[in-house]
Amino acid sequence: MNILEVKNLSKVYGKGETAVTALDNISFSVKKGEFVCIIGPSGSGKSTLLHLLGGVDRPSSGKVFIDETDIYNLNETQLAIFRRRQIGLIYQFYNLIPILTVEENITLPMLLDEHEVDGSQFNKIVESLGLKDRLSHLPNQLSGGQQQRVSIGRALITNPAIILADEPTGNLDSKNSAEIMELLKMFNKIYNQTLIVITHDERIALQADRIISIKDGKIAKDEVIRP
Repeated sequence: MNILEVKNLSKVYGKGETAVTALDNISFSVKKGEFVCIIGPSGSGKSTLLHLLGGVDRPSSGKVFIDETDIYNLNETQLAIFRRRQIGLIYQFYNLIPILTVEENITLPMLLDEHEVDGSQFNKIVESLGLKDRLSHLPNQLSGGQQQRVSIGRALITNPAIILADEPTGNLDSKNSAEIMELLKMFNKIYNQTLIVITHDERIALQADRIISIKDGKIAKDEVIRP
């Protein structure tokens, strides 16, 4: 089953002679539970692609289906709700709310939806991330690796259809980078969580099931590493 379908996706910034094509008619699909890395040099269009997949930006043309929902057929309110419930976003610089505790940051998507937090799922995520003794801490009381663990917890708490990670280890040292990748792979394998990682690091990409290479806004290569 395909959890993600990308059809003829394009993004053009500006008009006329100053127009810049960031993405040029890209199409691909991702199966449920697959771990895909999207790689490419700076300016290749990979971050633009992630923003479009995450519903953060709108395409110039084309379609994105997540769990059979045409996300750009939704209005802004519907898209915001869908994004909060079905798309887990992990950023390089964590994007935690500085005045909220670890527990509050992780459960924020549920609280915004006015949904009761599933205690067993919360505990399972916190245990897996090694954050049980940090729940009352604020982000500035945590290391970079711990902050990224919190952002992973926040992305997972709604049990989303897909996790999108934008250079999730780009702000971490090698030890924390390795730990974060092991955690992401664990959630991918044990809980069948679909995972798409944007990275420029080929060592990280080689840990995926599949690598999609982007160059000049187009797919240069789509290679299965582990069938």
